[in-house]
Amino acid sequence: MTDQTAEADDNWLLDEDDEAAKVPAAIDQRLWRVLIVDDDVDVHAVTRLALRNVTFKGRELELFSAYSGQEGFQILRDTPDIALVLLDVVMETDDAGLLLARRIREELGNQIVRVVLRTGQPGQAPEQRVIIEYDINDYKAKTELTTQKLFTTVISALRAYESLMMLERSRIGLGKILAGATNLYQIHSLREFASGVLNQVSAILDVGADGVLCVMAADSGTPTVVAATGGYAPLADDEVMPASHPLLPAIAKAFAEKQSQFEHPANVLFIHTMEARELCISVTPPWPLAAIQRDLLEVFCERIAAAFDNLYMFGQLRRAQEATVVALADLAEFRDHGTGGHVRRVQNLTSQIAQRMKERGSDDPELTPQLLEMIGLASILHDVGKVSTPDQILLKPAAHTPEERRVMQTHAQIGRAILERAARMVDGVSYLTYGAQIAGGHHEHFDGAGYPNGLKGRAIPLCARIVAVVDVFDALLHRRPYKEPWPYLDVVNYIRERRGTQFDPEVLDALLDVIERHPPDPADNE
Repeated sequence: MTDQTAEADDNWLLDEDDEAAKVPAAIDQRLWRVLIVDDDVDVHAVTRLALRNVTFKGRELELFSAYSGQEGFQILRDTPDIALVLLDVVMETDDAGLLLARRIREELGNQIVRVVLRTGQPGQAPEQRVIIEYDINDYKAKTELTTQKLFTTVISALRAYESLMMLERSRIGLGKILAGATNLYQIHSLREFASGVLNQVSAILDVGADGVLCVMAADSGTPTVVAATGGYAPLADDEVMPASHPLLPAIAKAFAEKQSQFEHPANVLFIHTMEARELCISVTPPWPLAAIQRDLLEVFCERIAAAFDNLYMFGQLRRAQEATVVALADLAEFRDHGTGGHVRRVQNLTSQIAQRMKERGSDDPELTPQLLEMIGLASILHDVGKVSTPDQILLKPAAHTPEERRVMQTHAQIGRAILERAARMVDGVSYLTYGAQIAGGHHEHFDGAGYPNGLKGRAIPLCARIVAVVDVFDALLHRRPYKEPWPYLDVVNYIRERRGTQFDPEVLDALLDVIERHPPDPADNE
């Protein structure tokens, strides 16, 4: 070291004249936060002077001051992202700094902030003992901290802090990826899925990023907007991106080159699925993405590709299941020509009643989101057992004899048995599960006087209790081979009279609410 350099280092406490001229950096520059904890005001002044022009990776320092161990603890507790603490040992007590170092790790649970002890009395806290017994990162005597050595100490600490933060962000980001991907598997529609993807991307970046998820249209090649957030939300309504939109060139480039584009402010993540579908997610965070953020997003995109394919396959399976249910119902209705559009009307009204019961705050434990989703389609299977009923009984244009009525009533047990066998071939609850309950229970009465098992009250499955009243209501309101349609008011009065006997009062009240809001079309009596 030259004499000139040594003199400059030894005189680093001088020249404070431009301290007041320092202008605080903007918040979006993400300054390095450094806390000075010392009971000597002069130490704060000279430390600020020495570090006034220090930058690391283009980011300046933001200095905080505390004049006791307790004050330093409060600042650390209330201020996020402090990277470095320059900590005096002797303050309000001889070991105040040591106590604060321990509280940082144990009480605050902060294992990332770098702690550098500075002491003017090394003999009071021997270095070897302190380094071993306390989780600190460096130990300096104030007399040895020249400008250059302080600079080296601070930069080394910031570099270590950055590495630890990258590891921590990677851990948190991967956790969010796993949680986000898991949540996405519970979503059934592409638009819900797309919105969920954008929310998870924002969480991974830890910013309120705007985003646009696009799917390349198979015919025209024009990106179709499936979901959008923030300032881009209106794009989701139009679905097609305007030709003049500033994000379009980056998105087009990602599709053309089949790889992600990171050109701040337009960052486009390219996703190619195993089913040969291509998606792009465009995000515009306020600052360029760090390498670790890019890596995390690329990992997330791999999970998204698998989730998207699974969503597609799930949709195909669901549609196949729905088609099977419809085919079974059509088969039953094909033989019973006089029922017309009965099953479709039952489907619509059943769904409305279940939803209305939810709106009315029903406490029935069977009124689950799963039931609300499936009960409408499942209801069309209520008479599937009629496939076993002989034509001369099923299609008889007059009243049945007692023996014919007994044969007719077997359709409930037969329908339930058919659907239960089919439901056992599918894991979990399905349309067939509810269909079996409906087929077997929609002729049970709330007071126990129904068939085939004489079930009473909530012993009858909720889905069957709902279809029970819908089936009678629709059958009376429309023409059948053995009867003409009843007048609407007569039908309403008939079912009202059976509240609490044949029909569940809660279900019946929900039906009355629904038909009061949307009365059936009087002309529709076929």
